Amino acid sequence: MMLARNADSLYWIGRYAERADDIARILDVAVQQLLEDATVDTDRMVRHVMTVLGFAPDAQSQTVWTLTEQVAYDAAVDESIAGLLRAARENARGAREVISSEMWECLNATFMGLGEAERVARRLGPHAFLSYIKERMAMFAGLTDATLSHDDGHSYLLVGRSIERVDMVARMLLSNSGDRSGSPSWMSLLIAAGAQDTYVRTYRGAVATENVVEFLMLDRLFPRSVFHSLRVAEQNLAELDRRPDRVGTKSTALTLLGRARSSLEFVDPARLLDDLHAQLLDLQETVRRVSESIAEEHFHIEPYVSWTDTGLVSDLADRGETR
Repeated sequence: MMLARNADSLYWIGRYAERADDIARILDVAVQQLLEDATVDTDRMVRHVMTVLGFAPDAQSQTVWTLTEQVAYDAAVDESIAGLLRAARENARGAREVISSEMWECLNATFMGLGEAERVARRLGPHAFLSYIKERMAMFAGLTDATLSHDDGHSYLLVGRSIERVDMVARMLLSNSGDRSGSPSWMSLLIAAGAQDTYVRTYRGAVATENVVEFLMLDRLFPRSVFHSLRVAEQNLAELDRRPDRVGTKSTALTLLGRARSSLEFVDPARLLDDLHAQLLDLQETVRRVSESIAEEHFHIEPYVSWTDTGLVSDLADRGETR
């Protein structure tokens, strides 16, 4: 059995690395649009992007430079790309005995190279920094698949990565849910999700709201779709759930993932847009509850036993939520 602290670290490495990659993709598209389209209301769009990514913009006027400063470069902000990579590196440092040396070297070199990537980006533009992040996270994903034993540790990492993908795709779809069919923003969303080429080949280039939503929500083959990510998370968590199962009893997290996956598996695609906003909010709530359940069921600290003058006492160590 894997130590809970190692399992915890691998789960969060998967989430942090995926979130850094997703934020870089979203920022790259947003920054390009802000710099190339003079008709865009910069302050309004920057606030919109920051809200989608879970940031709270302050009252001052927002620009593309304040956006990249807060969301990409500032290592003091835990939710920024730099902050996420710092957290992923620290988790990898604590789990060196269960990850490959190449995975550690990739994360460490990526974090140590952020300063130089930022300096280049300040001269040439944010695209240089964001491309660096996307390339390094693709390398890390490849090394994970190729050099990490496909055991419990690999499953925990994939669960974290897949849950994060569900959350980020839901966020992106929520940001576009009110846009008209054929709007350029739908193609921008596909580009941010890394889905534009596969989508164009699948739907012969027709960018329609119902097609984009169907593809990102239901596609069985695209690895970043909500359905595919839920299925990967469910399959890997099922391999980790080793409780005796004679009547179909499952962990809370596995039950939540199964319900979310089955609700999409049997939905009528023609009715997917009917209550899209509520469905996406429900997905985000499911992700939150799944993460809490995994932490409770897989990473919890057992009560320690201590002797006192009055006999044997079991005390539960206090643990703050630091993630």
